Amino acid sequence: MMQTLNPTNPLRIVINGGRRVTAPRIATPPPSQPSRQAPRIPTPPPSQPSRPRSISTSPPAPTPTPQQASRTTLNSKKYTNKISLFLFVLHMILAIGLVGFLVFKGIQGLILASESIKRKEKRVLKYLLPQVEAASLLSISLSFSWQKAVRVWPKFMVHFILWSSFFLSLSAGILLICFQKPATDGVGVCFIAFAIGNGLYACWVSQRIGFCCKVLIMSLQPVSKFSDLNQPTYWMLGTGFLWMSFWILAVIGALNFYFPPLIIIALVLSLAWTTEVMRNVVNLTVCRVISLYYILGMQSRTQFCFQRALTQNLGSACLGSLFVPTIEALRIVARGLNLLEGEDEFMFSCAHCCLRIMESIFRCGNGWAYVQIAAYGKGFVQASQDTWALFERQEMEPIVDSDITSSICFLTGVCSGCICVIVTAAWTAKVHQPFTATISLLTFIIGYLMVSFPFLISLIALSFQHGYSLISMIDLFINATPQTRIAMALPQACVSCYYVCYAENPDNRLFDSTIKDRLSLMKAGRDVVVPTPRVPHRFRET
Repeated sequence: MMQTLNPTNPLRIVINGGRRVTAPRIATPPPSQPSRQAPRIPTPPPSQPSRPRSISTSPPAPTPTPQQASRTTLNSKKYTNKISLFLFVLHMILAIGLVGFLVFKGIQGLILASESIKRKEKRVLKYLLPQVEAASLLSISLSFSWQKAVRVWPKFMVHFILWSSFFLSLSAGILLICFQKPATDGVGVCFIAFAIGNGLYACWVSQRIGFCCKVLIMSLQPVSKFSDLNQPTYWMLGTGFLWMSFWILAVIGALNFYFPPLIIIALVLSLAWTTEVMRNVVNLTVCRVISLYYILGMQSRTQFCFQRALTQNLGSACLGSLFVPTIEALRIVARGLNLLEGEDEFMFSCAHCCLRIMESIFRCGNGWAYVQIAAYGKGFVQASQDTWALFERQEMEPIVDSDITSSICFLTGVCSGCICVIVTAAWTAKVHQPFTATISLLTFIIGYLMVSFPFLISLIALSFQHGYSLISMIDLFINATPQTRIAMALPQACVSCYYVCYAENPDNRLFDSTIKDRLSLMKAGRDVVVPTPRVPHRFRET
């Protein structure tokens, strides 16, 4: 059948391929015709290899293997972590009801209560509310100042924040000791102890600052392409200011209800969770905008990303806000224990075991997960595991462990809190001397950020031995540090996106060789950075 085909037929040319057509099979055309067809026979080889090229290029097509493996897309519409979302919504309904009831009790105490209660509440309102509102407004101004300064002068601000937090906390401690009261002396000693630890930490991480500044500068470059990227921060800070204003009125109203210490502890814990969720909403919004820029090279609208963070991804923000601070704090404690060495093999084996447990827990819940939550709509635990797997695949764990961006953002909150302490403490000592003792509640700063919630609860409960006047400083740090941390969520989210998106696709043209050069130095043993404590090899499974 093939012999009946015309030699010029494309099917016969393709099938003959590289074989030379013999003259006897071509009987009809004259001898000169094969010579004419000879130049046309080599034409199929370009079409013949074209098929293998299309086949050979098809395997590299699915480059985003993590996304395919997790079966998630960039436009996922499902709600993540629905149980934690339900618990947070239920908690907010109860918190709003409790705050409204306590505000009513406070108003009732001013109108219908006895003269002693009226005098007490009027005194608290007169000498408490102005300081609290002033501290809140001051903290909002400071938060935007810190963020703007970090974006404009990142290299200078990293050094400035590290050492200004030392001097400000030291100054606050000295000021409190100058009041010469037992409560303020105790709090002042705590501030000075924190300042000493802060100074030692600044010296210890001095060799990490250069790389941190490089990453911070590179990660903040896309921010200029999105003019409305700070809009979610404005909304969260405005909402936080209004909620904290009602919250402090509820604290005053709790004085006229049963078990004031327990009620105030519940209000403090509720506010801590709420402000952390607000910060992570900003974090998820910025992560969504910046990660889509790195992954697809597109400029998405901040408004849509903000709506997504408040709806589909809010459950993950609630779950992460509840567990990530505790996990990271316990991980730091476990690493601190492993810095010690001694002859007691059993004790240090237990310390290594605790560190190993915290490392495994950290893989299932860490702050790096917010990037993949925002980009791919994953659940919090799955996003944490996938993100850490990306770091392990690129051998980036030492780099992300030694990153000090989160510490810089934390210390900005400490600076704002210390400034508010200095201003309001001096103000309170001037207008109403007995209220200066209530600054002892500022140990809430150290309890909330440096230690853990159980210590915070016991500390607040013990502090109530000073009576109702202790309430006058309960909002100083709550109005300072959380609002500053909400504003500083933007640079921290940018750095997280830089690390995670690089680990996902190191060949992206938007990344330079900063991380690659750092990895090369670490592998060559020329990195002078003090290593982060890890589980020794002898305690790992072989």
